[in-house]
Amino acid sequence: MIRRLFAPVSLFLMLSASPGCLYLDIKTTLDEDLYETTLGDKVGKATARSVLFGMVAWGDAGTQAAAEDGGIEILRHADRELFAVFFGIYASNTTVVYGD
Repeated sequence: MIRRLFAPVSLFLMLSASPGCLYLDIKTTLDEDLYETTLGDKVGKATARSVLFGMVAWGDAGTQAAAEDGGIEILRHADRELFAVFFGIYASNTTVVYGD
């Protein structure tokens, strides 16, 4: 009986110890001085994606690529958006910049 429960209980404990392992959708700021933040009139995004736990990856999530996407010359603020499904079978990392 104990041996039959070992595998499911172990799997449950492993999954519960890894937050966001089945679905992850997080948005965070990359700015350090939020009390002085002004966003600006333009928004640009740049995304890098991966599949199969990062075995295949493509894209450019850099600040420069995001600024070029939005036609931004003066950066005012930056955010990061992370998305992943089932331990990273599919994942994306997006940089969002604001400015003029």
